Amino acid sequence: MEYFADLHVHIGRAKNKPIKITASRSLTLQNIYDYCINNKGIDIVGVVDCASPYVLDEIAEQVECGLLTILPGGGLRYKNKLTVILGAEVETTEKQGAAHSIAFFPYYEQIKEFSKVLSKYITNITLSCQKAKLSADNLAEIVYELGGKLIPAHAFTPYKSFYGSCYDRLSLAFEKHFNSIAAVELGLSADTDFADTIDELSEKTFITNSDAHSLEKIAREYNKLNLQFPDFENIFSAINRLNDNAIIANYGLNPKLGKYHRTFCKKCNYIASEEPPIIICPKCGSKEVTLGVLDRINMISDFKNAIHPAHRPPYYYQIPLEFIPGIGAKTIKELVAKFGTEINVLQNASFNQLAQVIGEVRANSIIAARNQNLILRAGGGGLYGKVEATIWKTF
Repeated sequence: MEYFADLHVHIGRAKNKPIKITASRSLTLQNIYDYCINNKGIDIVGVVDCASPYVLDEIAEQVECGLLTILPGGGLRYKNKLTVILGAEVETTEKQGAAHSIAFFPYYEQIKEFSKVLSKYITNITLSCQKAKLSADNLAEIVYELGGKLIPAHAFTPYKSFYGSCYDRLSLAFEKHFNSIAAVELGLSADTDFADTIDELSEKTFITNSDAHSLEKIAREYNKLNLQFPDFENIFSAINRLNDNAIIANYGLNPKLGKYHRTFCKKCNYIASEEPPIIICPKCGSKEVTLGVLDRINMISDFKNAIHPAHRPPYYYQIPLEFIPGIGAKTIKELVAKFGTEINVLQNASFNQLAQVIGEVRANSIIAARNQNLILRAGGGGLYGKVEATIWKTF
């Protein structure tokens, strides 16, 4: 069967305590479960702050009262509608900076033990993404010894990522464990075409996730998986391309809409539009810039154009409803009430069906976004790109 999965969602609060400081207070476990099912259409969610004892305590309570069911193949099940995968995003200390990875574990006991071990290397285990006195290879060794899996997170962003701020090659970070890293998370400002210009990634699976810091941002990027059953074992079998399980599609933003697509000048706030790579501001000459993902990849790529391996699934650009001009919170609520989930609106609802609910102009905007009939302004330096206009067509 086919399932939609977003494997990178943060928690704002658990046990009424802060977990991810930069995340919304409404990002609680219960709200995440319900929002995935009732609004977004997500079947599998990876919660990436589960090393916090407060989160662990809340999960234990939910299992004890029967809200969550333990899956024999790993993971937890909510109302037989949503699989919850337990993860922890960790910031490692590298030779040239810091980078984020996500450690995933099939069972509660394993991530609880991981929390105890990790607490020896960070200042405050209750908070998410604290900097650990560990290298990537050290972290990988701990995770694998406990039966988990490790995936480099948002691998190309200019802050806290392996390619973006630490190394020209991922294999330099994971000298011992590179072959055990089965997948790489692309991040909002990169896509398959970007990543497949780097030769060492040809055998890696690519995943696209939201890195949501609010409920609304869940599923702004996600994956479609074909699985025998939606549990940890089969999900990571799909990532490893085994046993007839597979990732069959990635859905994500056009990289231009990401916050770090092009180089940004910190002095004059200029976002580069010139041919990459731009490492000095073309407008004011400042060297105080945040390097864009496109510019960085242009500097380190092995190939001018992407070379996709045979196993690479298609990558579909999908614009979240909140990014589309004229589509506000009230309209989204009307659409979800009619069509069930945002994914169903974005992928399946016809122009005529949409127009009956929200009128032709806004229906056209959604269809134009689906067909990439858009005029985009690129993002950079922490500022999202923008859909400046949709191109009207007669349907």
